Amino acid sequence: MHSIWNSRIGDAKMAARRSMARRMNDRPLKNRRAAQVPLGLGEAKLPSLSSIRAFEAAARLGSFAKAALELDTTSASVSYHVRRLEQQIGIKLFLRQAQSVQLTAPGTMLAAEASNAFAALRASFIKAVDADESLFTLTTLPTLGTTWLTPRLGKFRALHPQIAVELDLSVDAHDLSDSRFDAAIRNGHGRWPGLRAVELFPAVFMPLCAPSLKNVIGDIGDPRAPLLVPRLGRPDWWTRWYNARGFDDVALADSFGTKLSAEYLDIAAAIAGHGVAIGSPILFHHEIRSGRLVPAHDFVAGDGRSFWFAYPSACEHRSKIVRFRDWLMDEAENALREAGTYVRRAVLPAKSTAEKSG
Repeated sequence: MHSIWNSRIGDAKMAARRSMARRMNDRPLKNRRAAQVPLGLGEAKLPSLSSIRAFEAAARLGSFAKAALELDTTSASVSYHVRRLEQQIGIKLFLRQAQSVQLTAPGTMLAAEASNAFAALRASFIKAVDADESLFTLTTLPTLGTTWLTPRLGKFRALHPQIAVELDLSVDAHDLSDSRFDAAIRNGHGRWPGLRAVELFPAVFMPLCAPSLKNVIGDIGDPRAPLLVPRLGRPDWWTRWYNARGFDDVALADSFGTKLSAEYLDIAAAIAGHGVAIGSPILFHHEIRSGRLVPAHDFVAGDGRSFWFAYPSACEHRSKIVRFRDWLMDEAENALREAGTYVRRAVLPAKSTAEKSG
């Protein structure tokens, strides 16, 4: 009877196992996997990067103390992170002795994989930096970018062919903290929070016209005198130019011709003989030297502001910024030297007045 009872119990257990197997096989594959007990880490989250880094350094250097020096921490911290890693994965990685540590067989295998992983990660960071250093993005004002900077950029590329330049022209001062642009050339007084600014040259202006108009325009130096050709350019610059000459009450509203959106367009109209423009003898020195433009009057004024190369303070040591800054400063120095006769005689407003206007 006892043997019969045992036989029935065995049959019942076998039937239960078969039923369980059928139910497992009827489940979707993902549910069957979830029901299995994970081996080792399985699908659990990875150990902390700090623990992996401490283990990799200790394994590579063969010492917790040397690893601590490399990681700028203490031996106790390295030991803590390694022990935490061992607890997380359930494997002993080091044999600890009084004055040394030795990798176990699983530790040796894991050390090689960890070192390879960190080497690949370092290589990825280097590639990312190289990719970023190969492109320099700059935003600047339309007239400076079109007339003065663009014709010179070929020289920078010749010196640094590994750096491509992407140039944005905008009257708006873009935020340099959002990483769209590496740097900017701005007009102002050089004080922008979070930015380093290097002065390039002052903002100065004078009346410019085509050579054929020089002797027929009338007395351009007196705002009350009638003109035979229209004025071109910014009314506020014309007003400041006359203010610097000693005229306080300046009414110019009826003397302007075509209103254009940028200084370089005003100059293009002046070259074509459509009027007298107010413009920078620095930015348009090439046009003056080539004879396409002449000063309609010798008086030069300024508004107290300058053009500045600006970039985030945190990026001041980045290679592409340093290289472009140094090149740009040399170009600005050459431009100042070429236009020196105009710059030296420029009449500027008092500092406090200039800062209030800018």
